[in-house]
Amino acid sequence: MIRSDGRRPDELRPVSIEPGFLKYAEGSALITVGNTRVLCAASVDDKVPQWMKGRGLGWVTAEYSMLPRATQERTQRESAKGRVGGRTHEIQRIIGRALRAVTDTAKLGERTVWIDCDVLQADGGTRTASVTGAYVALALALRNADNFSASKWPLTGMIAATSVGIVGGTPMLDLAYDEDSQAHTDMNVFMTDAGKYVEIQGTAEAAPFDRQELDTMLALAERGIRSLFDSQRRVLAAAGVPLAAGAHV
Repeated sequence: MIRSDGRRPDELRPVSIEPGFLKYAEGSALITVGNTRVLCAASVDDKVPQWMKGRGLGWVTAEYSMLPRATQERTQRESAKGRVGGRTHEIQRIIGRALRAVTDTAKLGERTVWIDCDVLQADGGTRTASVTGAYVALALALRNADNFSASKWPLTGMIAATSVGIVGGTPMLDLAYDEDSQAHTDMNVFMTDAGKYVEIQGTAEAAPFDRQELDTMLALAERGIRSLFDSQRRVLAAAGVPLAAGAHV
């Protein structure tokens, strides 16, 4: 099957990560994956939620939103509706879980890192782009907020994410919206650089998929995520941010 943008089935869309995009945030990054663009900002607050006080641990949490014209038709702001939708709530939780999976909260100390992911333009993969860009913003914020020694660096690894799916009978990596909308199976994979999974979200939209197809999609996802780790490393190295303790090159 020929993809609309001419990519091979196992090829990511063009990826760029621009660090320090915001002047005032402790850490920020604008990530572009094809036509999907997400602005990620990390803010450090020297306190933790009430239920965590006195435990000597920090917290990493996230908020996610999509601008009204990030899509082809305008969508109403959730603030105007007076509530956060189920999809938004789900994505916020996975961003927070993914980042906490590679953060030693004891070394973070009693502080909270807020991650704000705002989708400027959506063409599929906004949640996976958010996690990938948010990791860079988090690392930059930790570098800027405190002078951690190597032994006290709070990040224990790296995290990135991508989508995979079966479209027209062909397993494909990094689905754009037109591919995702017609996929028989679609899956979002969130993985650390140690090759461990934080979450796998997979759904058969038509016929159920078998174990062989699952293994094929996971292998495709790992290939794409390894490439995303390379992009993150280049950006962080150029910004003088140390690799996470124990990070896998």
